[in-house]
Amino acid sequence: MLASAPITQQKGSVFLKFFRTNLQEKLKETGKAVFPVIAIVLILCLSIAPVSPGILMAFLIGAALLTAGMVLFTMGVDMAMTPMGERVGTCMTQSRKLWVAVPMSFILGFIITISEPDLQVLAEQVPSVPNLILILAVAFGVGIFLVVALLRMLFSMALPPLLLFFYGIVFLLTFFVPKDFLSVAFDSGGVTTGPMTVPFIMAMGIGISAVRNDRHASDDSFGLVALCSIGPILAVLLLGMIYRPGSGDYVPVEIPEIADTVELWKVFQAGFPSYLKEMAVSLLPIVVFFFLFQMIFRLVPGKSLVKISVGLIYTYVGLVLFLTGVNVGFMPAGNYLGRVIAGLPYRWIIVPIGMLIGYFIVLAEPAVFVLTKQVEEITDGAISAKAMSMSLSIGVSVSLGLAMIRVLTGISILWFLVPGYFIALGLSFFVPKIFTAIAFDSGGVASGPMTATFLLPFAMGACSAVGGDIIADAFGVVAMVAMTPLITIQILGLVFRLRAGKAEIGQAGIAAVAADAADWGDYDIIDL
Repeated sequence: MLASAPITQQKGSVFLKFFRTNLQEKLKETGKAVFPVIAIVLILCLSIAPVSPGILMAFLIGAALLTAGMVLFTMGVDMAMTPMGERVGTCMTQSRKLWVAVPMSFILGFIITISEPDLQVLAEQVPSVPNLILILAVAFGVGIFLVVALLRMLFSMALPPLLLFFYGIVFLLTFFVPKDFLSVAFDSGGVTTGPMTVPFIMAMGIGISAVRNDRHASDDSFGLVALCSIGPILAVLLLGMIYRPGSGDYVPVEIPEIADTVELWKVFQAGFPSYLKEMAVSLLPIVVFFFLFQMIFRLVPGKSLVKISVGLIYTYVGLVLFLTGVNVGFMPAGNYLGRVIAGLPYRWIIVPIGMLIGYFIVLAEPAVFVLTKQVEEITDGAISAKAMSMSLSIGVSVSLGLAMIRVLTGISILWFLVPGYFIALGLSFFVPKIFTAIAFDSGGVASGPMTATFLLPFAMGACSAVGGDIIADAFGVVAMVAMTPLITIQILGLVFRLRAGKAEIGQAGIAAVAADAADWGDYDIIDL
């Protein structure tokens, strides 16, 4: 007994050291992502876009909660969501029975989508369609397309033809849906694949590819999010054909007036209970699903189960802090800033400002951390997290510039989406398979809670200032953010392919010279 005490203390100190190191690493990563956004907003507030002290204080408190939430969330994903997804994916594939894997994939996609907090936001913004019907339709769409994604991986089907086929159906349906509703429909594809869905689904793909164990398995491990993003768009377009929603349905939420610190605390105090309940309801189906799998298939040993349980607590607390921070602190600030900047005599300045905010804000998306890290690990560093982050930032920056042009001019979103997806789908036939899958995954990942709670209100505030149609002109920001990474990540793939080609040519040339030199005499070399 006495001998075991030092061993226990040693294990405890090792755990604390690991926890402290991991915490410092996550805090450093999160700080790099969030600080530029805070700095840009502060500079705007102190120069051309004055806001009330109450809104500014709410923004700063929201930023602190967002930072703490992201740190805990990313730690929770590493400890719980990723292992859970990988074990479930491996287990379903090892069963070797389609009649087991297909219904389990559908159920998983259905319950995870219902768990996604951003879907609740989308449902509230479409009053003409009953909330429950919208949520169930979108969840059904994701479930169906998760089955399609699973079958694609199991049978090693090429992703580009599938994307071309399904997006062809999507754009065909746009002719039968009210034009004012198109932006909301395309936004749904981005908001549904958020911080709850992406880590689990991507990890499930890695688990499935690990069982296949062939040379294309790692390439096919991506692409699940890409296909699952199509389901919500199709579901909402079909609902638009049934309910025929109009542009007059949406009523913007008023910005709260905060006079003093007591009122400021009351605003956050009112937000915490709702997000505590919302995230408990969101996480519960995933937890129940996993533990049912655990009881039946014994996926992980007891010690790992304890670690996963702790990780789930981190994930829960992190998401509560994150969503409270961005919804209570960031949403009013984004709306007010957009309104003030678009009301300036030189309103065009909102285009470069939107591009600057877009460049940095995508790095603060929780699921972006998950994607860039998994890409770097799966490719053994061939595609670095830094290169991925840069490509995503450029893509989102361009999308925000285009979105602000839409707000100022009222141009239909189809003038941007049709050529954008045409270019993205065309590139998919010329870049390495893995880049296409990662690119279309990135679109769903980039358009998460930060987009829905800061960039969308920013566009809505600007739209109301210029007297535009909020449903037709402001909505669509999420869709634009989801589209441009498809192009920038695939351009990154072209660069990698060209570099690899030059390297192969160089190596071939060196080999040829070496082979010739082996036949030369000493004097031949001197004469040369």
